[in-house]
Amino acid sequence: MSTVDMVIRGGKVVSPDRIIDASVAIDGGKIVAVGHDDVMPTGREEFRADGLYLLPGAIDSHVHFRDPGYAHKETWKTGSAAAACGGVTTVFDMPNTKPATGTVEALQMKLRAAEASYVDFGIHALLGDDTVDRLEELLEHGATSFKAFVGNTFGNLPAPSDGALLEAFEILAPLGIRTVVHAENSSIMARRQQRMIAAGRIDAQAHLAARPEVCEIEAVSRIIHFSEWTGARVHIAHKSSADALWLVREAKARGVDITVETCPQYLLLNTDDVLRLGGVLRLNPPIRDPRHNQPLWDALLDGTVDMIATDHAPHSIDEKTKANIWECDCGFPGVETQMALMLSEVNKGRATLMDYVRWSAVAPAKAWGLYGTKGVIAPDAHADIAIIDMNKAGVLSHGKLQSISKISPWNGRPVKGYPMHTLVRGRFVMRDGKLVEEACGWGKSVKGIQRMPTPVPRNQHTATKNILEAPAGAPQDALPQVDAVTPAH
Repeated sequence: MSTVDMVIRGGKVVSPDRIIDASVAIDGGKIVAVGHDDVMPTGREEFRADGLYLLPGAIDSHVHFRDPGYAHKETWKTGSAAAACGGVTTVFDMPNTKPATGTVEALQMKLRAAEASYVDFGIHALLGDDTVDRLEELLEHGATSFKAFVGNTFGNLPAPSDGALLEAFEILAPLGIRTVVHAENSSIMARRQQRMIAAGRIDAQAHLAARPEVCEIEAVSRIIHFSEWTGARVHIAHKSSADALWLVREAKARGVDITVETCPQYLLLNTDDVLRLGGVLRLNPPIRDPRHNQPLWDALLDGTVDMIATDHAPHSIDEKTKANIWECDCGFPGVETQMALMLSEVNKGRATLMDYVRWSAVAPAKAWGLYGTKGVIAPDAHADIAIIDMNKAGVLSHGKLQSISKISPWNGRPVKGYPMHTLVRGRFVMRDGKLVEEACGWGKSVKGIQRMPTPVPRNQHTATKNILEAPAGAPQDALPQVDAVTPAH
């Protein structure tokens, strides 16, 4: 091939195990060559990346773009613009929109909204008591995966009963589909929150007091048991505490297919920041005391925690600044600031660029069945690339965010290391630090390219489709009387 669409020359290509001086040739949206400059074809566009690093674009598997239903907080256009300017090339959106993404009709509404996306995307559909019977239908119509809100959060979606959760895992295990779980015990939290309110506690610390670490420990343990029993793939969202990490380590050692994410806020912030910022830092799970920060870093470094996500959860300024903590919406924007925050920690020596690539691109690509097509700078992969300047210093400002939400705990935080250019499938969506507005709508669903590893379901003799069948030769009245069972709530 003598001529290609683009050649990026003079950069340093980062993988999980090495950094090499190399040029990258791109054609038809894919990488066609990585190597020495003198063996590269000619590019119709030649781009110089001298002194810059080429990273696989970050994959953020936990964003809330609020669309449809909450356009005053965020839209697919503004949320994906924030991703593009943050070096994020693929996002997975959560189902607690309005309507919740638990029906085919709601899923189709979201897919139409996502046509405005600058970056590629997946859609987590809702796993709840009333969606168990249509999980496969949702997959057929474009869902990539599922989300179970075992702990309550924005939208007040009811937590699935244990019976529904186990049944859903039995259905999804032979399909190999991974389910994201918000792992907190809703019963404990609801009771404690009511006690706080009754006692007149409206301060920011009351939110933490209502969601103690035991809520995570119990829920993570329960999810591990259900996953191990069925063989279903699970993903623990926004790990905030050190206390259940041992459960994850032991489960992984036993072969449970569990992945775990944490977020910059749990690595870099603590209750001292809550005292300073109040409702701005209300999120679920809560920001915890300082003893949790380092163990989460250690868990990232040893692989217990697999990846970085952001839980990008934008709200208006008014919704975040109520005097009563229970009236403050939970969450804040993060998809645009994650990379600069983490690169700053790399510059401080806390991790390496190779570690960061593993957490931000490789691990999520593997978890969601995209590795080889995304998550790597190599021939035949999508040309999803974040080109970063590790020497660029600045100060984060919520006023400059692409997100509609202009309130962030990171406002005023100095950083060093920025994404300067972002390519999605070979096209610039951010260039020279500025959004390429003409790329609006360039993003595509990743549904058609997911290739999950072969599932290894367990205990399939208990699977839902089998428990309703009588053994061969058994009389018909031996069938379970399932319609006489009242589901738990």
